[in-house]
Amino acid sequence: MARPRQIDMALVAQAQALAIEAQTLEDLRSAQAVLLPALLEATLEDTAAALGVGRATVARLQALLRRRVAKPTEARPSWGGRRRASMSIEEEQEFLAPWTKQADEGGVLVVAPLRAALAQELGHPVAASVVYRMLARHGWRKVAPDTRHPKSDPRVQEAWEKNSPKHWRPC
Repeated sequence: MARPRQIDMALVAQAQALAIEAQTLEDLRSAQAVLLPALLEATLEDTAAALGVGRATVARLQALLRRRVAKPTEARPSWGGRRRASMSIEEEQEFLAPWTKQADEGGVLVVAPLRAALAQELGHPVAASVVYRMLARHGWRKVAPDTRHPKSDPRVQEAWEKNSPKHWRPC
């Protein structure tokens, strides 16, 4: 069974005012999408037929008018941001401060102790991916070793390749 229709009389009054001073077709249709069901008890299908739009468009026009007349404090917050964050950015910076000193001195940061300290701080176990994302969020990166040894000599390597036996002999 469908839920009963609830009519907001304040919205109806604002829709009547908007219908009188409407400058665009969209404004007029939004006002009519609210007024026809409220004052004439028309269904969404009847309202859609009267306005020359689809049934779903009537609901969209009603929502558009509700958003237009809503107060900024009643507006729904945007869906962006870190909704499931365990710590704020500032708290994370404070937490990483001791490890920052260690890394600045040339020390190697191992994730396992960092993960254990974070779990102790939060009071529940955390996945390793949480630590890696936190480090990435604060601009930390994995320093990979060079592709060649700093003491390697390309001429010696090439000479060895030229003079090395083609086939290995069994021992």
